[in-house]
Amino acid sequence: MSIGSGFRKGRGAGSNPEGRFESRRVEAIDDGWPQELADELPPLQTTVTPEHAKHLITRNNSPDIPFEQSINAYRGCEHGCVYCYARPSHSYMNLSPGLDFETKLFYKADAARLLESELSKPGYLCKAINLGANTDPYQPIERKLKVTRSLLEVLRRFRHPVTIVTKSALVERDIDILGDMARDSLVSVFVSITTLDAALKRTLEPRAPAPAARLAAVRNLNDAGIPVGVLVAPVIPAVNDRELEAILEACAQAGADSAGFVMLRLPHEVKALFREWLTNHLPERADHVMALIRAMRDGKDNDPRFGSRMRGEGSYAELIARRFEVASRRLGLNRGRALQLSTRHFRPPGAGGGQLELI
Repeated sequence: MSIGSGFRKGRGAGSNPEGRFESRRVEAIDDGWPQELADELPPLQTTVTPEHAKHLITRNNSPDIPFEQSINAYRGCEHGCVYCYARPSHSYMNLSPGLDFETKLFYKADAARLLESELSKPGYLCKAINLGANTDPYQPIERKLKVTRSLLEVLRRFRHPVTIVTKSALVERDIDILGDMARDSLVSVFVSITTLDAALKRTLEPRAPAPAARLAAVRNLNDAGIPVGVLVAPVIPAVNDRELEAILEACAQAGADSAGFVMLRLPHEVKALFREWLTNHLPERADHVMALIRAMRDGKDNDPRFGSRMRGEGSYAELIARRFEVASRRLGLNRGRALQLSTRHFRPPGAGGGQLELI
């Protein structure tokens, strides 16, 4: 069986390896075709399939994550970020964490109804819900499907707090909803910016918006009175680490009032996909990058332990943390207490037939 092994334009992964639960294995062989023809790979089409879930809100008790509740409107992500820690989740569906993850997408077909039902339960305890914990709530298919917008409409009606993490400028589309919620301290948005280098972005995050578009989104959200922060995520040794201060400065100038960072994580199949990306795009640096990663991951490619998986350990990780702290202080980021979203406005259904109060 012949397997294409080059990087397709507009896609992040260079291959489609089997997931760790797959019982079959595929081996690439030389089928005799000239290499120059094999390198001319056709574009891959995106397929989108409805997923009928029984529950919508996911709960976690991880000490590394600042929220207890989240919703993932989509499974898979067309942004195609090669480093994405969510890629291994496609293995549970007998699909590849590689190209399948960014081309075979699923969406919660009845998300708004499910959310309304779960928020209406008598024993529901109101706590902020995060959108964007696993895959981007504003990936390209959201423009047409509007699943995220439908969720925000329910959350606004219930006056329920929400946090959003996204790489997409499409979040600006929902400023009408977010601005209304912000007046009652019901929303905060974090925009993830990995690099200011458009050329690097095109290989790391091929279908995510350009850095300039994300900075514009930060500015427009701030102008609309919506609390907005930035995540420098992930910080990749010897790839984008030198940009840390420049990214923070650009975001502060755009109106961000808070910031965070996350070190690169390489869980499960992401290890091989990232090494493949390095070999193809930064071959002269590949060994050095992986050596730095292992130096802050206890000698391994990945360290899943709580407390260290987001920041790493050792001298390199400490240097990044110190640089982030110094730059944030200089730029006036994270000056006050962390924004606390309000739960006092939550409007559960009344006793009369479950109808909500009119806004």
